[in-house]
Amino acid sequence: MGTRTDAALSQVVAARGDLAHEIDRLEAAGRAAVDIPAKIKRSPGKAAAVAGGAAFLAVGGPGRVFRRARRAVTGRDQAPLPKTLLPKDVEKTLKKLGSDGDKVRGTIERDFAHYLDERSAQRRNESFKAAALGLATSALRPVGFLVGRRLLDRAMNPDPAGFEEQLRRIRERTAALNSRSDSPPKAEPGAGPESGAGI
Repeated sequence: MGTRTDAALSQVVAARGDLAHEIDRLEAAGRAAVDIPAKIKRSPGKAAAVAGGAAFLAVGGPGRVFRRARRAVTGRDQAPLPKTLLPKDVEKTLKKLGSDGDKVRGTIERDFAHYLDERSAQRRNESFKAAALGLATSALRPVGFLVGRRLLDRAMNPDPAGFEEQLRRIRERTAALNSRSDSPPKAEPGAGPESGAGI
């Protein structure tokens, strides 16, 4: 019975030691990840590139690039549609065409059909450009998200030198705290790890 208790106690002590080690590593990783001044000192170019990439994503740079690409491909800026065509303007235009409703309707239909015929080639060309741009946009959007994710990972990933430096500092701090407390605090009888209490 005593050997099983001793084995369990040694497992608990070993697990506590492993936990303390992992906590130290986690703290070191967190501190190294957010130690921006040290990252800038070690590699200022890389830090500037990561900051620039993050700023580019934050201000909506990919959307602006896609809009400019669309404008470059289609050759024009898409103007917003008018809010409304005022009834006064419509009436003025219709009165200029004459007072016979059937003739006005025929004139409008013929002019509109003529306009559509003239613009059909241009519309086909624009629709091809729009389709090509839509395909390119849908292909490049995942790439943009992947690049953004990698920039974020790189910004938050501790470099090995910074991680090791932070881990060394934490271990020194822990050793100093342990050496300050020369005598362990007095525990009540039967409450220590030897008793198995708290397992």
